[in-house]
Amino acid sequence: MARSRTWSSRATVDLARRDAERIYVGKEKDNHALAQDEINALMVRLALAGKRVVRLKGGDPFIFGRGGEEIDSLAAQGIAFEVVPGVTAAAGAASYAGIPLTHRDYAHACVFVTGHLKDGAAQLDWASLVRPRQTIVVYMGVSGLAAICAGLVEHGLAATTPAALVEKATLPGQRVIEGNLASLPSVATAQGARAPALLIVGEVVRLRSRLGWFRPLGAEAALDQKG
Repeated sequence: MARSRTWSSRATVDLARRDAERIYVGKEKDNHALAQDEINALMVRLALAGKRVVRLKGGDPFIFGRGGEEIDSLAAQGIAFEVVPGVTAAAGAASYAGIPLTHRDYAHACVFVTGHLKDGAAQLDWASLVRPRQTIVVYMGVSGLAAICAGLVEHGLAATTPAALVEKATLPGQRVIEGNLASLPSVATAQGARAPALLIVGEVVRLRSRLGWFRPLGAEAALDQKG
């Protein structure tokens, strides 16, 4: 049934019972193993067949995770369910990158948006994003990074506003690509940035230079080689 067998977190999947059937329904850009309606229908079908179904989702299922749509399908069929929330991707990414989303000296508010493009343009409420002393977190914004950064500048943020991409956040291979609204798109392209990654924009990004604590896989070995 599945068109791909690449699991985002093998260690998490391996916590399941060994006799559990595993069905991959993951989504990558332009590569969805199943459409969302098919996922909803599959969960309903398996539950009505008497199966105990566990739907694993990365991060918080209720923030751009479409978890609400999935349990709505279950509720419509009278199927009992339980939601176990995960760590919201923005909070996990920021914490592991050493970038507080709010800070008394830099940001009093934080807003989460999705960076999906429509017809090559980012459909965002720019006026609400460019407010002062606010951190912006963009989910799924890698492919539209240049358009998003340009849009923020066009609508009022300084081109020198700090910005960072946190790639594979909280995983051993996490990487942070840092710059500002003017430089980040070219830096990210040069470094081959890929999803999954979150974009964080705001003055709080400046704190990473002294608050960054996480050492990705291989970083310790590199430090040891330097003596």
